[in-house]
Amino acid sequence: MHPGAVVIGASAGGMDALAEIIPKLPKTFPVPVIIVQHISPLSDNYIATYLDKMSKVNVVEAEEKVKPVKGKAYIAPPNYHLLIERDKSFSLATFERVSFARPSIDVMFETAAEAFGIWLTGVILTGANHDGARGMEYIQALGGKTVVQDPETAEVDTMPKSALERITPTAVVPLKEIAGWLIKNIK
Repeated sequence: MHPGAVVIGASAGGMDALAEIIPKLPKTFPVPVIIVQHISPLSDNYIATYLDKMSKVNVVEAEEKVKPVKGKAYIAPPNYHLLIERDKSFSLATFERVSFARPSIDVMFETAAEAFGIWLTGVILTGANHDGARGMEYIQALGGKTVVQDPETAEVDTMPKSALERITPTAVVPLKEIAGWLIKNIK
């Protein structure tokens, strides 16, 4: 079994971007996909239901103490930070917002980097703030792969550009090609 994971961070425009990527992943995708999409704290987590209906991988809301498994995608619940513990299980927290967000992409990326190390692939998508750039830098520092959505294909290019200001990623990929890149490069 592959010891890694893919983590994805998205904000403004993220629903459409995720709908372009997650449904293309095969049920046999060899690692779990863990997603932070900025969402209203009062929202129910319709994202998991929405993506699950169109995807081959099972898409669910991340729950406390669950260990992610291949063939599934997990969405951070609204108003909770999603942390990955050293044993690779999920932990949910309500400490203060980071970069004005809860869930925070940076928090999830950084804890995932510590849990998965060189076996982690981080993906930053469209968004209107800087959340995720520091986390991508940390993933790269611990030997993981980093993929940044080509800002030209982002609905809002601030997050991809912020990541590119901090790192030279493994790849800069147009939105429509990200799923293919993941399938080809994660075996």
